Amino acid sequence: MPKLFAATIALFLLLGAGYGLTQAARAIPWDCSDWQAFAHDDRTTAILESLAENRGQTLYCGIDQSDTFSKAETWQAGKDRNERDDTVYWGERGSFRGFIAAQEGWLTDGESGITGQSIATIFEFPKETRRVKRTKRITVGSGAADADTCMTDLREGRQPGNLICSGWGTASGVVSLETTGIRRAEVNWANAQDSESRAWNGAWTLAWETFPTAAYWQTRAEDAAARACRARGARYVAGSATFGPGHSDFARSGLNRGAGLGWFYVDNEATLNYNHQARQSRSWMATCKKTVRRTR
Repeated sequence: MPKLFAATIALFLLLGAGYGLTQAARAIPWDCSDWQAFAHDDRTTAILESLAENRGQTLYCGIDQSDTFSKAETWQAGKDRNERDDTVYWGERGSFRGFIAAQEGWLTDGESGITGQSIATIFEFPKETRRVKRTKRITVGSGAADADTCMTDLREGRQPGNLICSGWGTASGVVSLETTGIRRAEVNWANAQDSESRAWNGAWTLAWETFPTAAYWQTRAEDAAARACRARGARYVAGSATFGPGHSDFARSGLNRGAGLGWFYVDNEATLNYNHQARQSRSWMATCKKTVRRTR
């Protein structure tokens, strides 16, 4: 009994596998409504030109379906050119490389080639096209350290791939020393309170925050990632966004304090005096996912 059960299971699996292969290789018979033989006074040339244009369709539409050509005369026209590894007939409408073994068997009723093949093999039916999907992953981020300066806000044209930036702090007030202006700007930025609004209403509302937390930067990294992914026609992969050390183009000793904080400063004073504002930046990276569809 156990042997019989095992044999039954094996047969079931074999049949199931065979069914799957049959489905994957399904062929579509030619549509012969528009098929026409090549018109030529020489019958052999007419057959060869028709074979050169489309061998599978010629055998099916021209012999099997319409009796335009007979199997015997088609074999006679092509047998001397039957080199499957080399093109031996170059015609006005294409080239002819000879018959496959299954076609030989069908054309000669078994005298040459092999028999017992499927009509899909004999007539070379086109395979059914299948639409397949592939998921492509794309890495996005803030790029090189000198790629941005945080000198524009989102509402002023921040682009996907820019740094993520905090809001500007309040101005230092007019002072005569640059060092004093920058340090006061940093203090003003650090002491300012923020009721940040991230709602998108055609423009982003940017305000200041006291020493932005990891959650603050993480939120901005996710927002930047979502924009960058949309720009590529992709979707942001939730949880993939990370942020890292900030960049700064103002690295003079004593004025750019705090490793990785990415301080940026702007001087709003047109005279020889100074009136600075400060902000911080962070680098970021994330993954996008895009579904690519193609036919095969």
